[in-house]
Amino acid sequence: MRHGRGSAWRVKRVNETAIGGPDGLPPIPDGLPVLIAGPTASGKSALALRIARQLGGVIVNADASQVYDCWRILTARPSREDESVAPHRLYGHVAFDVPYSAGHWLRDVRPLLDGPDRAIVVGGTGLYLTALTEGLAEIPPIPAGIRARADALPLGELLSGLDARTASGLDRHNRARVQRAWEVLQATGRGLAEWQAHTPPPALALARAVPILVDMPKDRLVARIERRFDAMIARGALEEVAAMRARYDPNLPSCRAIGVPELMAHIRGETTLDEARSRATIATRQFAKRQRSWFRARMRGWHRVAPGDPVRKPAK
Repeated sequence: MRHGRGSAWRVKRVNETAIGGPDGLPPIPDGLPVLIAGPTASGKSALALRIARQLGGVIVNADASQVYDCWRILTARPSREDESVAPHRLYGHVAFDVPYSAGHWLRDVRPLLDGPDRAIVVGGTGLYLTALTEGLAEIPPIPAGIRARADALPLGELLSGLDARTASGLDRHNRARVQRAWEVLQATGRGLAEWQAHTPPPALALARAVPILVDMPKDRLVARIERRFDAMIARGALEEVAAMRARYDPNLPSCRAIGVPELMAHIRGETTLDEARSRATIATRQFAKRQRSWFRARMRGWHRVAPGDPVRKPAK
């Protein structure tokens, strides 16, 4: 990968010790992609922007909700001001009703790894990041009829229809993951776990990147989640959801983004705004808990850092 010193997006470097905090970030050598994972509201995007400011690079989305064009505020996509500081890719590039899987994302991200600027891949969708660094099984497309049947089934029925090997390794509360596993079994006759056992080599081996996992104490994270949802409402999240009322479909992955069903229920007169806020923040806290558990189990080789740690280059 060329580092692209002549790029118009190159931003002026600042003193690398100017940002305070404990010296927790690993050194970031020239040319290596940076991967940033962490639970929702933990400060991943801010860290990615700091690295881009100081070392240059293109920020690449790895969050399944932020790919959709309909949600900027509610999914905490980078602001237009942030986008003016450094290039951002794979944010809001998918129409709300277009199917988009980890396989689609992997195909979209590959060219960015070979571009002239360092890729700074950031997001909370662990499946995207492990697909990138561990490989992704080449499963055939799911027929539309099977997907329609799956959309109509309750979560419990989907779970009961899985093979034992696949079911034992799934987050049983994540409907999208459970439904995907059910669809694969129905369409191919092979469980998802069996497909994954024959995964091809990864697009980016972990040893060829700087993998960073943003960690934060639970009580601090919960407070940030609550403050962030209030800030989203103040910035226009309610109006953003109201604009999608005529196109809202609870079976679409884009419409399952946290906060969308809750605010839509309020817009339809089914709940108060306080009730919608409470339900959305509870759902976000539960999601963050699942993310933290997943990251602890699957990302043991990643560098754990706290928000505020300074960016460092290797010593000469």
